[in-house]
Amino acid sequence: MYPRNLKYTRTHEWIKVDKDIGVVGITDFAVKKLTDLVYIELPPVEEKLTRGSPFGSIESVKAVADLNSPVTGKVIEIHQE
Repeated sequence: MYPRNLKYTRTHEWIKVDKDIGVVGITDFAVKKLTDLVYIELPPVEEKLTRGSPFGSIESVKAVADLNSPVTGKVIEIHQE
């Protein structure tokens, strides 16, 4: 089943909100469909995001896909792993 503390978009991004901070990721389904990820482009810290708009991309040996922001806000940190 899906974790109850995550909210999902139709384009397979998710967000986990804790107070006024959100952590964004992509679903396991999207990762499995893309397979063999080779590159992820993410916005810089302080970049402003708009709900529903692309904020980066993910590239695999199969395809390149936009990452769409599930919320309007600002990037405060990028997970480096």
